[in-house]
Order: sequence, then structure tokens, then C-alpha cells
Amino acid sequence: VMEVVLGQVEQLPALLAVSRSALVRDWDFLTLERALEWARYFQHLYDRFRTRPQLREALGRRLRRAQPYPLLGFPTLGRCPQLLGLALLKTHALPPAACRRLLRSLLQPPGAGTGPEPRGLALLARRKAAACLLALPRCPPRRPPGQELQLQAEAQLLLNRLREERQEVGEAAGQLRWLCGVLEQLPQPRAFEVVAAALALLKQGSGAEQAGDGDGDGSSLDGYQASAAEDGCTAGLLLSWLLGNKERFSAFCLCLPSSLLAFLAGHYSQLSRSYLDLLTTWGSHLLYDPLQGRWVKSCLDKAELSWEELRERFSCLYQGSTLLKEQTQAALKLLKTQDGDFEVCGLSVWTDLLMEV
Repeated sequence: VMEVVLGQVEQLPALLAVSRSALVRDWDFLTLERALEWARYFQHLYDRFRTRPQLREALGRRLRRAQPYPLLGFPTLGRCPQLLGLALLKTHALPPAACRRLLRSLLQPPGAGTGPEPRGLALLARRKAAACLLALPRCPPRRPPGQELQLQAEAQLLLNRLREERQEVGEAAGQLRWLCGVLEQLPQPRAFEVVAAALALLKQGSGAEQAGDGDGDGSSLDGYQASAAEDGCTAGLLLSWLLGNKERFSAFCLCLPSSLLAFLAGHYSQLSRSYLDLLTTWGSHLLYDPLQGRWVKSCLDKAELSWEELRERFSCLYQGSTLLKEQTQAALKLLKTQDGDFEVCGLSVWTDLLMEV
């Protein structure tokens, strides 16, 4: 029986593919109803097997075997009616009669209001709004207040979706796969901005909760600790994506303002160590030009930052927390010592940086 179920689940990618194609122009009322019934059946499988790890893994493996949809997994089964509805609503070839039947089904799905979670149009609209927001093009570096709020909204949506994935998938590897798939669909600068905003929101939110729990009882403290642990897991996923690729992290640091990077470095030790290592690499590509009396890029294709930009970034780190300032100062002093421990300007970029900042 389980082999039959696995074979049925294996047809889900084909169902979604057809719903996005011009083939739906031949769908009548009965064909649409059968497709919706299959979607509800897959959702039923999700509800039935979500608490059985071995069966969940078997269904997830069978779904992942189907290409070209590598992001499909067991949680996809729980969202089948919404996924199918979104696909059909975006397919202009769907006949008007079938489209009206689809809208009625979404407005009042079978069993609406009987479960603990919304299964109908509200959930569909929420996911569609999130998808539209996350697909927006990159905003300019200096954003008006409205665009800054929009970026924070996108970051909050990403955090909420990550928490849902944790509840549905459980394992960190599956959550990271989902996160990579989402962020790789965004233009790189926009993905960096959303991740940075999400990391900042995690720290701002935990700080507000801690301040609010100061006079609470033991249950409030337990709730704060549980929330902090959950936020730590979420931040770990974001940092794994960010720091797992050197070129990606380098582009991230070049894209974002120095002040924001200093804020993140002050709250995430993994990020601060990698950021200092990256600044060290960039600084090593500067040479002193005695004719100009200043540090210049030795090789344009290797030196990412000018002397002025490097100095600004170290200055921002010095203006951060006491711990970050001490860490930055210790790193510069060690580099100065390794470079000959000169006290004269123009011999070591690290000596000059220490004097400047």
C-alpha cells in the first residue's frame, strides 16, 4: 500500500507542471475538480504522516527525485491546494468556467474553518503577498523611509517562513536547503539586504523581549530563553548561507554600508571574525605611493577597497561595542607586529590604520 502512495506522490511535480502550462485550456469543470481533489489528497497525506519521521522521509525522498523541482519536499504536500491554486490563477489559458469554479473552491474550500490553521484564501493570499514582496527588484542604496520599511517587512516574512519550515521539516539541513533555494531566486544585492535586515531584526527583537521580561516570573524567563534559542537557530541558518561561500560573503560586505556591517559584527561573533579576516585580505592589497604620499591599490582586480574605504570600515568597528572595539584593536596590533612593528607612517598599512582610527 505504501508503494502505491509513493507512486501517487511522485506525480505531484507533473500536476504542478501541467497547471502552469497551456494544457489547462482543455480543462473542463470535472478535470479541475479532479485536480483539486488530488491536491486535497496530498494535503491529507501530509496531515496523516507529519508525526511519523520514517514515512515523512520516504515521501520527501520520492518527491526530491522528481526534476526539475528540487525544492519539493514533504512540507510541499501540506500546501498542495495553495500551490495548485496559485499556479492555475497565474495561467491565463484556464477557461473562464474553470476559473470561476477555482475561485469558489478557494473562497470556501472543503472543511474550511474546521482545522487549527487557515487552509483557504487567507493563507493563499498571505503566501502570494510574501512571494511578490520577496521577488521585488533591489532598491537603491539610499532608500526613502517607505522602502526601508518594505525591506524590514520582507525580512520579517523570511523569518516567519523559516520558523514554519522548522516546525514542518525539523532538521537543519532541510531548512538550509529551503533557504538556499529562496535566496538564490533573488538578485544577489537584494538577497544580501534581506539577510542583513533579518539578522538585525533577530537582535532587535531579542533585545526588546529581554527588556520587557525584566520583572516577569519564571514562566516569562522560560519563554524568553525558548524564543532566544529559536532565534539563535534561525540566525545560524542565515549565517551558514552567508559564510559558507567566500565569494558570496565578500560580495555581501561590499554591498552593505559600513555601519550596518559593524552592527552585525557586534552581535554575531562568527560574522565579526570573518569580516576582520576579509578586511585583512583587502588591506594587504594596498601599497604606499611615496609620490602621492598615500596608500593606493596595488592591483585593481584584487584590491577591493581604497585606503579611505578601509579606514572608514575600521572606524565603524571601533565605534561599536566595547568587545568589538577590543577585538578590532587586538587584530590591528597583531597585524602591525607581524608586519615589522613599525611606528613610522608609510611602512605598514596596519600601523597607519592604528594611528588613524
